[in-house]
This record gives sequence, C-alpha cells and structure tokens, in this order.
Amino acid sequence: MNKIHVRVADWQKDNAEIRRIRETVFIAEQSVPPELEWDADDQGAVHFLAFEGDFPIGTARLLTDGHIGRVSVLKDWRGLKVGDALMHAVIAEAEKRGLKQQMLSAQVHATPFYERLGFAVVSEEFLEAGIPHVDMVRHSA
Repeated sequence: MNKIHVRVADWQKDNAEIRRIRETVFIAEQSVPPELEWDADDQGAVHFLAFEGDFPIGTARLLTDGHIGRVSVLKDWRGLKVGDALMHAVIAEAEKRGLKQQMLSAQVHATPFYERLGFAVVSEEFLEAGIPHVDMVRHSA
C-alpha cells in the first residue's frame, strides 16, 4: 500500500472527487437522502481529501465555527488509519485557525474512534438521517 496523505481540497476543483466519496459512503452505503447530504455549508467550509498515492479515498470538512463533518472513507480503505490521518489534518487546520474547540456529530458506532482523538460525548443519542448520533467536543491545549 502506498503512503496515505491528506491535503486541503478546493471545493470547486476537487468537487467531483469529494462528491464521489460522500455519495458512495453516505448516500449509497448508509441511505442518507441526497437532500440531507448536500447543504449550503459546503461552499464556505474547508474541505480535505485523503489519498493513497494519487487516488482520493476519504474526505472531511471543517466549518468556520469549528464543526467537523462529512468524515468519510471508502470501504476498501477503512481500518488503515485513513480516518486518523484525515482527522489529524482537520484538527491541525482548526488549531491553525485559532479554533480551540472542535465539535462534531458522530455516528454512535464511531464514538470510540473520535474518543481516541480527544473528543468527548456531550449529548444524549439522537437520530440524524435515521442514523443514531451523539454530539462530541474536543478542546485544544
């Protein structure tokens, strides 16, 4: 396997790849309705792409208020620390922008992953797009 790397993406230039990954993971695999997947926040968000070599395999976004979302990795690359690489890049960018608190809504099954990265559950379980979620927060030192 090639080395995994992550870079800040350009929403206009990288749109097709970001859409391909999110549509595969959220719409096709998890049955999230397309109208819930795509929102006005995408335009102003900082987007990230994870690559194996030059093939995009994961994505995430950071909103100006420190919310992290749309973290997704293609099925064949899960369990290979791609999510870790993505999240480390997003957290580093948030900190660079002075966002001392990062927030996200995690699918319940993914909470241990985010807890390893320093996030703590701060809400009761709730349904989002029919999938159980919890809100989580991380504070930078």
